[in-house]
Amino acid sequence: MYNLIAIVQVAFRVLDFLIIARVILSWVRVDGDNPVIRFIYESTEPILAPIRRLMPGHMMIDFSPLIAILILEMVEKLVIGLLL
Repeated sequence: MYNLIAIVQVAFRVLDFLIIARVILSWVRVDGDNPVIRFIYESTEPILAPIRRLMPGHMMIDFSPLIAILILEMVEKLVIGLLL
């Protein structure tokens, strides 16, 4: 059981790091054809896109990564609570 909980925790940490990497990549000019960059964008877009749709469009700063990380933390706690 503890191995499954550890796997869940690692999966959520990887998602957190991918979202943080995407935020950092948005600050610099990157090659969109790079497979690593494409992987980061393609793996985080399904998480960030629904949040962006719910947020007002006139905001100058994109808070969707922060909100996504907070939601992922809550979902992680819920999943681990169900596994215990």
